[in-house]
Amino acid sequence: MKYDVIIVGAGPGGIFAAYELSEKRPELKIAVFEAGHALEKRKCPIDGDKIRTCIRCKSCSIMSGFGGAGAFSDGKYNITNDFGGTLHEYLGKQKATELMKYVDSINMAHGGEGTKLYSTAGTKFAKICLQNKLTLLNASVRHLGTDVNYVVLKNLYEKLKDRVTFYFDTPVEKLSVSENGYTVYTSTETYECSKCILSVGRVGSKWMQKVCEELEIPTKSNRVDIGVRVELPAVIFSHLTDELYESKIVYRTEKFEDRVRTFCMNPYGAVVNENTNGIVTVNGHSYEDPAKHTDNTNFALLVAKHFSEPFKDSNGYGESIARLSNMLGGGVIVQRFGDLVRGRRSTVSRIEEGLVRPTLAATPGDLSLVLPKRILDGIIEMIYALDKIAPGTANDDTLLYGVEVKFYNMEVAVDENLESRYKGLYVIGDGSGVTHSLSHASASGVYVARKIAEQ
Repeated sequence: MKYDVIIVGAGPGGIFAAYELSEKRPELKIAVFEAGHALEKRKCPIDGDKIRTCIRCKSCSIMSGFGGAGAFSDGKYNITNDFGGTLHEYLGKQKATELMKYVDSINMAHGGEGTKLYSTAGTKFAKICLQNKLTLLNASVRHLGTDVNYVVLKNLYEKLKDRVTFYFDTPVEKLSVSENGYTVYTSTETYECSKCILSVGRVGSKWMQKVCEELEIPTKSNRVDIGVRVELPAVIFSHLTDELYESKIVYRTEKFEDRVRTFCMNPYGAVVNENTNGIVTVNGHSYEDPAKHTDNTNFALLVAKHFSEPFKDSNGYGESIARLSNMLGGGVIVQRFGDLVRGRRSTVSRIEEGLVRPTLAATPGDLSLVLPKRILDGIIEMIYALDKIAPGTANDDTLLYGVEVKFYNMEVAVDENLESRYKGLYVIGDGSGVTHSLSHASASGVYVARKIAEQ
């Protein structure tokens, strides 16, 4: 089979690349290969009753499939260059922002209308944070919610399915450079194309590394973020979340001068499992529909770790810590903050007697046996710092789930067009190591699609 353009990966980067190509050049023959399921077949078996914890499905419906790892996130599109990736370093800040706003307009036209756009502009909390040695990052945040995000993705697929050929449950096993372009190999067939876009997300990090090694595409090590997911009563952070929804707050620890940050805040949300390459980690979701709200808010506290020579496997380091958590807890471990600072493990009875009702069935345990001391010290410092702007954060009954790991692909060498050393081979989205968010990944897909359309 021959195509004009083959896209590997149906996450936000791949979807928006396919969307923009089909809009600009409808005559092109486009195919999208996705290792996971079609959207309607993506369903995590955890039901809270018969199946309470991750059973390590071969293809994790939370992480893979149409929509990528963001499909069942809480659908936050952060329109900013302050975080979420370094796309602006390739495109320029103005162009990157324009593309993110364009992505937002497409989402609004496909089911996202009526959702709220929050902003940190002019907020009094920026000053309050600075007065307490914290920094509030600037952003506009479109919150779709897990439920509306699904609707948007469904509508985008309905629009694309007659314009683009989708191959679901079809992992690409190999990619080679051919005389007239590229050859894509699956377990049963080979496909040819003149242009190829790789958008495999974080879950495709090992695959991307293999392709770069085989094709001798230069890469450099990226960071890994390691930490916990905090769950507490929603009222403690409501003064922040009601105005800002997502507050990205950064703290520099006094002891080690490490950067600790809040990430993926989910007001009235739920904590969930993730399966990344067979390793069970933790994340959070929230819904737009008030009927699906919980009494809790959850967010991640992450410490960024960069490594120097000769060590290059930052993701391997994060995986080893997550595996240790899985070994001790059979999956995710949960601990009361009061137990952690007292140096004792949490038990079922201590959690049940606490004021915070956990939204995820996790194993009570001791995170100090899992997380390195430097990282754990930073998290504890950050909790006490947040307690000054949101009193109650450092309560004994605040729950900490571990571990949460954000794996970043090694940064692939691409030019200002996000094109690799091979003409017509583009690397976009979180799989490139350039973007780390829904909005940046989607914008990179639009950008590359327009470059191909111009040609």
